[in-house]
Amino acid sequence: MPAMSDQSGKAPYRQLAESLQRFIEEGTLRPGGKLPSVRLMAKRHGLSPRTVVKSYGLLEDLGKVEGRSRSGFYVRPHLAPQSPLPKMARPMARPAYVGVSDLAADVMEHSTDLGSVSLGWGSPDGNLFPNRRIARMLSSIIRDEPGWLARASLNWGYEPLAREIARRYVLDGVKISHAELIITSGCTEALNLSIRVVAKPGDTVAVETPAAFALLQTLQSLGVRVLEIPMCPTQGVQLPNFRAALLSHKIAAVFTMPNFQNPLGCTLSDEMKGRFYDLLREFDLPAVEDDVYGELFCGDRRPKPLKAWDVDGRVLLCSSFSKTLAPGLRVGWCAPGRYLEPVRRLKMANTMGTPLVLQKLVCDFLRMGGYDHHLRGLRRAYHSHVLQFAEQIRRDFPAGTAVSRPQGGYILWIQFPKQVDSVRLYHEALKRHISFAPGILFSSKLRYSNCIRINASAPLTAQVQSAISALGHLASAQLPRTTGRALLRKFPALAR
Repeated sequence: MPAMSDQSGKAPYRQLAESLQRFIEEGTLRPGGKLPSVRLMAKRHGLSPRTVVKSYGLLEDLGKVEGRSRSGFYVRPHLAPQSPLPKMARPMARPAYVGVSDLAADVMEHSTDLGSVSLGWGSPDGNLFPNRRIARMLSSIIRDEPGWLARASLNWGYEPLAREIARRYVLDGVKISHAELIITSGCTEALNLSIRVVAKPGDTVAVETPAAFALLQTLQSLGVRVLEIPMCPTQGVQLPNFRAALLSHKIAAVFTMPNFQNPLGCTLSDEMKGRFYDLLREFDLPAVEDDVYGELFCGDRRPKPLKAWDVDGRVLLCSSFSKTLAPGLRVGWCAPGRYLEPVRRLKMANTMGTPLVLQKLVCDFLRMGGYDHHLRGLRRAYHSHVLQFAEQIRRDFPAGTAVSRPQGGYILWIQFPKQVDSVRLYHEALKRHISFAPGILFSSKLRYSNCIRINASAPLTAQVQSAISALGHLASAQLPRTTGRALLRKFPALAR
């Protein structure tokens, strides 16, 4: 903690508050970081605990810090001067097959390189989860009831877990029965099964764009064509564009992420979700909904999934615990509505069942309590990390770089000036042991060549700051020479 500056004539509590406020605004004390305890701060500055409490209270009144029960005071996440928003894509003239698997495989391979700074894969930082508690619970299950390891996974789901998942939806105002839930091996299997039920090879599926490349890989493997629907970076899918696409093309099904869309992070309002569902009914279309980030909201309440408006079973809701509890367990689910029986048959043919011991583990964790407390901490961490990453990017990336403002989750979508080639940037970054996801992976038509996606779930360590700074330097070096001379003055290291 930096020393408090001398400000003669001011009350000690105000001097301390103003010093801390300056450190917060300069970035020395980062959003989400914990302030020293009252006792430690008092001892360090020779003040009474009462004075420190009064100082922290002043900072809380100013919105600079927040007090958390039985935990202490933390720097409140704040919005720094913001970068411009990414621009919307143009509507797609005709459907296309997906074909970027080689680059996607390369990104996935480098995401597991422990010697690199991996910013490209969508899996969250594993250090944010209650790993030790989960490990103890799993050990206890195996020790006390070893028969769980011998139970065949010929199932559509462990009923107690299905009841817990359904209960959480009902509390959020979504009427889902445990009997209509199928437990899957992560959200990826849930999406795969759902798409296979509503579309066959050669069909056209409407997809929001930019779209998560894992989804596009799934669509490629199933042999369906993709019609991309442009997304507003703050409001989500634009319904006039959506309606025009439905009128112009024969669409078999729609894929949507109404809550915290990956990679833009935008969310449809409740009004727009209702109108979106009305269009599905008008054109008699099924919708596969990915709600995997639904619990990771930044605001006061969880946004309802599109499934909340589903009155005739045409929405196949998919999600998992991979972003919120335990990525390695791969426990997800699907509520397929009217498609329940076809999805069940495919699940049986596909994997026969999801390991029962893992389902019981997740169920026991939910029943023992603490999951919502864990989620509150996780949301604060993600929100804080996203703001820190966005501020670092604003500082280090070239002028004119646009950055998304996600309303939940932990993904950032970055649009460089048009001269920057993100694939070239990717290969140059790999030489420096840095990886990310180039923008062309997020479109079937290889669009977004000047965009990248970054995973901001992890803390902004010195190593990550250095990686972001290096990316900024490499991207700046691709800009025209007239701009480059000014950048050399700002970043002398580029001249070496």
